Amino acid sequence: MRRRPPSHSRAAAAAAVLLLLLLSPAPSSQLDLGSVIAAWINGAPPPSPSPPAGAGVGASSSSSSAAPSQEYTALQALKAAVTEDPRGALSSWQGANVCAYSGVYCSAPPDGAGAPTVVAGIDLNRASLRGTLPEAVSLLAHLTFLHLNSNRLGGAVPDSLRDLQYLTELDLSNNLFSGLFPASTLLIPSLVYLDLRFNAFSGELPPDVFAKDLDAVFLNDNQFEGQIPETLWSSPATVITLANNRFTGTVPAAYGYGGGGGGRVREVLFLNNNLTGCVPEALGFLPSIQVLDLSYNALSGHLPGTLSCLSVIEVLNVAHNQLTGELPDLLCDLRRITNLSVSFNFFSGISQRCDRQLGSRGVFDFVGNCVPGRDMQRPQPECEGFPGEGGLSCLRIPGARPAGCGGDAAASVGVGVGGLPFGLPGAAAGAGGAVTVTVP
Repeated sequence: MRRRPPSHSRAAAAAAVLLLLLLSPAPSSQLDLGSVIAAWINGAPPPSPSPPAGAGVGASSSSSSAAPSQEYTALQALKAAVTEDPRGALSSWQGANVCAYSGVYCSAPPDGAGAPTVVAGIDLNRASLRGTLPEAVSLLAHLTFLHLNSNRLGGAVPDSLRDLQYLTELDLSNNLFSGLFPASTLLIPSLVYLDLRFNAFSGELPPDVFAKDLDAVFLNDNQFEGQIPETLWSSPATVITLANNRFTGTVPAAYGYGGGGGGRVREVLFLNNNLTGCVPEALGFLPSIQVLDLSYNALSGHLPGTLSCLSVIEVLNVAHNQLTGELPDLLCDLRRITNLSVSFNFFSGISQRCDRQLGSRGVFDFVGNCVPGRDMQRPQPECEGFPGEGGLSCLRIPGARPAGCGGDAAASVGVGVGGLPFGLPGAAAGAGGAVTVTVP
């Protein structure tokens, strides 16, 4: 049975993330990602975007010019593929002047040639349309955004989307699309914003999804399964949401520092999957991470002290896992933290230092653990019956603040799990050198 976070936890996370994003610089995508993330946390659709500069809708966008026949053909094919239109969103889609259609935005062509105006975007968000998305949509050769969220469109995503060379934003969220990950979206040359959340996509993710030059990747609330590709940390995206799927295996540990390799990511949501194994040490070297949610999985072992290197993090949630040992004191030094949740694990110790620095601020949640003498902890028999540390699979090197925090990125030290080493930037290993400890 799949678990869902309780509503009060999601509401708390929503408030924290909304505050975070209001304070964050806007991403390069045309759509405001702060609003998008806050909407995702609440399970609501994102707001409608503003049309691009110079675009118009209806007669204001050069109604006197004749529309190219292929654009008329494409829009009529889209209308024909809709079997139910309860709100009459497409009632104005009649006649050759496609720039007068409701939800259709026109502007001058990006290549400066041909017709004086072309269809630059379609926004049919929250129209409750039922039907499919036809292959003929690719005839809209100058389309820059396609927003169809919160409808009842289903079936497969057409392969012809790869032909939309100017498309930068594709929002198919909150629909009934199904099948494997739509690989055609990764062949759209200009795409920077991909939103497929709240659909019924299934199967494994192709590694190329994180090699694409995207600014935002929303894949949550589908039926994706298998392991999360190790290419995750090569993505240049600022926001990656993988929550509420069926992913298994471990959290990807390979991390390439800088040059887009995780260097820009600000929010990563892994919550409510079936992930196992350790919390990778390498997560502590994500330089820009502000929200990291690993809750509602089956992660085990100790939390790595490297997480204390996350100097700009505001939300860190590892609740509802199988983590053990003592909570690292260093985590309580995170100055920007607004929500630190380690609840419903098997932690055996939490220091007074954490109480002093975080408890007094009301941002620290450690209920449902195994800390002696604390209120709202697990029953003692439940703590004694827990399997324990999981052997050496989650080896942690003890000590003070990790050497890699803010250090020289040219040097690296790594701890590998299962014979697979990975590099941690900035640790004192000599100029350009690397030290690797491998655990069988």
